[in-house]
Amino acid sequence: MRQASNARKRVAILGASGYTGAELIRLLSRHPQADLVLLTGERHADQPVDAVFPHLGGLDLPRLVPMERADWAGLDVDVVFCALPHGTTQDVVSSLLAPNGTASTDTRPRLKGDAKVIDLSADFRLFDTDTYAQWYGHAHRAPGLQRTAVYGLTEFAREAIAAARLVACPGCYPTTALLPLVPALEAGAIDADNIIIDAKSGVSGAGRAAKEASLFAEVSEGIHAYGVAAHRHAPEIEQELSRAAGAPIIVNFTPHLMPMNRGILATIYVSLRNGWTADDLRRSLAERFTGEPFVRVVPKGVAPATRHVRGSNHCLVGVFEDRLKGRAIVVSVLDNLVKGSAGQAVQNFNLMCELEETRGLEQAPLFP
Repeated sequence: MRQASNARKRVAILGASGYTGAELIRLLSRHPQADLVLLTGERHADQPVDAVFPHLGGLDLPRLVPMERADWAGLDVDVVFCALPHGTTQDVVSSLLAPNGTASTDTRPRLKGDAKVIDLSADFRLFDTDTYAQWYGHAHRAPGLQRTAVYGLTEFAREAIAAARLVACPGCYPTTALLPLVPALEAGAIDADNIIIDAKSGVSGAGRAAKEASLFAEVSEGIHAYGVAAHRHAPEIEQELSRAAGAPIIVNFTPHLMPMNRGILATIYVSLRNGWTADDLRRSLAERFTGEPFVRVVPKGVAPATRHVRGSNHCLVGVFEDRLKGRAIVVSVLDNLVKGSAGQAVQNFNLMCELEETRGLEQAPLFP
């Protein structure tokens, strides 16, 4: 195990005025080895952070600036967190990670040679660029860079993340589902051809931009399915499950929107293989996550709830015997803005910078 570094890192957040950006600021502003030197936000350019997010008042933070005015050379940034909308990050990251020494007429911003990028969008998550084009509606604009990206589901890719220059953080739904399903498949405990994922998310998962479907009157006092059989996180889930199984997998995945601010709960239905029982699966998952700082398998009979992880980087997993013989029900919960997004990004930041993995993420869940 490598010795943890004590070096401070100069950090930029692109897209700092969204929910994920705000969560990154909240976590990194108290990180003992992160100095926030650049925050970009197009809609709120030139405003202080506390004018956009009053809960972040009293912190010594740079003002929000538009990306084109960012002083990359002068700021000497070590790590960039990209919290930009899907489809916009490829060009930005291609510019930032372009090698130096190109034509003098090329004035695109660049990072120094050892600087790193952590992308929270979907732009570098899918290894197959044709699959990306199919689900996101346009050709991938940085296929060469895509081949260098590491899929950053921390618990399963620590060595690759630590050595990477570009990490693609998983989506919130995939993180919730993959944490219990990947080790279950690797153990040979479940049938790869019969996985049903019924997931429910808080409204913050839709982002901060004004949308009619996110209005209070549209969301409150109800629940609805969306992206039925067509949600963009499905190919991401299938990509990682296929890697774990060593063969192509297609899952039945349906997301739902809940009238709450944050949190994801995934109820996952699986068929057990080769005489495995629900108790066996629970024990296997508990053994796999022994010593993990942020993933915990709860005792038999305990149903994890989103209120048990709110505001934290934790994921809780429960396993139940189904009334249908040979089947089990797995319940997985996390905070979509923390372990499902900004918290996992900080976890990967720590690995990439040779810091203690839990730095800046020690806070316990909020309750009630």
